[in-house]
Amino acid sequence: MREFSLPALYEVPADGNLTDIVRRNAAQHPEVAVIARKVGAAWQDVTARAFLAEVHAAAKGLIAAGVQPGDRVGLMSRTRYEWTLLDFAIWSAGGITVPVYETSSPEQVRWILGDSGATACLVESPAHAAAVESVREELPALKHLWQIDAGGVEELRRLGQDVTDRTVEERGSLAKADDPATIVYTSGTTGRPKGCVLTHRSFFAECGNVVERLRPLFRTGECSVLLFLPLAHVFGRLVQIAPMMAPIKLGCVPDIKNLTDELAAFRPTLILGVPRVFEKVYNGARAKAQADGKGKIFDRAADTAIAYSKALDSPSGPSFGLRMRHRLFDKLVYGKLRAVLGGRGEYAISGGAPLGERLGHFFRGIGFTVLEGYGLTESCAATAFNPWDRQKIGTVGQPLPGSVVRIADDGEVLLHGEHLFKEYWNNPAATAEALADGWFHTGDIGTLDEDGYLRITGRKKEIIVTAGGKNVAPAVIEDRIRAHALVAECMVVGDGRPFVGALVTVDEEFLGRWCADHGKPAGSTAASLREDPDLLAAVQAAVDDGNAAVSKAESVRKFRVLDAQFTEESGHLTPSLKLKRGVVAKDYADEIEALYRK
Repeated sequence: MREFSLPALYEVPADGNLTDIVRRNAAQHPEVAVIARKVGAAWQDVTARAFLAEVHAAAKGLIAAGVQPGDRVGLMSRTRYEWTLLDFAIWSAGGITVPVYETSSPEQVRWILGDSGATACLVESPAHAAAVESVREELPALKHLWQIDAGGVEELRRLGQDVTDRTVEERGSLAKADDPATIVYTSGTTGRPKGCVLTHRSFFAECGNVVERLRPLFRTGECSVLLFLPLAHVFGRLVQIAPMMAPIKLGCVPDIKNLTDELAAFRPTLILGVPRVFEKVYNGARAKAQADGKGKIFDRAADTAIAYSKALDSPSGPSFGLRMRHRLFDKLVYGKLRAVLGGRGEYAISGGAPLGERLGHFFRGIGFTVLEGYGLTESCAATAFNPWDRQKIGTVGQPLPGSVVRIADDGEVLLHGEHLFKEYWNNPAATAEALADGWFHTGDIGTLDEDGYLRITGRKKEIIVTAGGKNVAPAVIEDRIRAHALVAECMVVGDGRPFVGALVTVDEEFLGRWCADHGKPAGSTAASLREDPDLLAAVQAAVDDGNAAVSKAESVRKFRVLDAQFTEESGHLTPSLKLKRGVVAKDYADEIEALYRK
């Protein structure tokens, strides 16, 4: 199939904007908790009425400070209650939010605030404030800087005491559906980040249709979602705005370091995350079972869950024996795993990278279905996702209702719909190239099946052509290798080479446990173990699993374990954890050459 579309389930209001959401919630669900804030170790609910009041108080401060309609306002913070509060406050003041990753360097801060022409910026910490101050002389448009941890929100409230309710209502009503809501700078694997202009229409079309298609997951007064993704990333904004539109309760935490504890405390019914989160849940549970002497039981339970899930897709369903084994392991293993995920949830939505079929079947088999989706910054997050009632594991689902997915003659995935970005800020040439012929050219390669379910098989620019002329899509095998608990990152190489090779980094979090299980000295590092036979055998097992997914000509023949990590700080990963392949290839050129020495 070359093209597939679904009718829209949500009509975008032509004269509305995202501030309508908080006003509507306060009017229709005044006492419903739409968001929760962390106060010490406890969660404190904030009702729709109270949230609107806080949003308006902050918006009044921005107006009093001189923020004008259409002004760009930077927002640099970890994920927290105040991020969401200030995002809606900026819109209510008539402004446009410009997210900045809280890990950004001063040079990145200078580019994003300078290119967008931001007139004000809200940051979280002294370190963030210092980053902005260090480049402030190069930002002539920037007039104001507030710091959340230094009482910035309270300062805005004081500033706005004399601004009337009518003024903020008028300001909040100025923007229409086709006006910019935010400029999200792509994390970019090459070159300077481009500013994607996403309109209020983009978010309405995106979040409205997601909520309607997944309505059983967004029941007002019953459901809740815990947000731990960075809000500078468009997927994080989807997780913020969709619950507000439903509305269901939203909780925000800054990272996944203590995610298990946060899930247990907040007990969400829905989780939206990236595959690495679900990989860590699986690998952590398996490692704990092995440490407790129950590794074989866990592996049998995992195999049963996968077999059970696969059988659900067959006409006859699971056999009697399989159902009995599944019931037994539900009591012994699956219930405990669901408890780790909060105990109330039955669904998650995964995006940002491929999940992998084995992991998808495992989670569905334990009674926690992970619905995989696909999207880009330019598509305002999800442009395809698996419906809750018609999942096809291994695909990224059907198009967002109201949009179209087309496969070009060369296999590239093309998109059309109201959710797409308006333009690249200050970059008409890049806009014209990306939106050629009225379609957004994603750069991804994919296929559509007879039911309109999309599979992503690689990136056009990442296709490797070996010396023998074989085209290799790295993502397929990399994702399989990276699923191993011991592997942090994997980059397939081989362009113009006689065979495919790979660079592999070791997961530092898991390494200590692996060393203890395999009699290695405590405190061993990847550098000290990179030639260790046992570690190489473990990585080879991961490579073998990856090779099982591809043809012999595409398989990894040799690999090198590196003594360092690919990180955002090292310059090898983007803030959204995508590999900067060109940087890795340059920095590890000697390691790549070593793969091909005879």
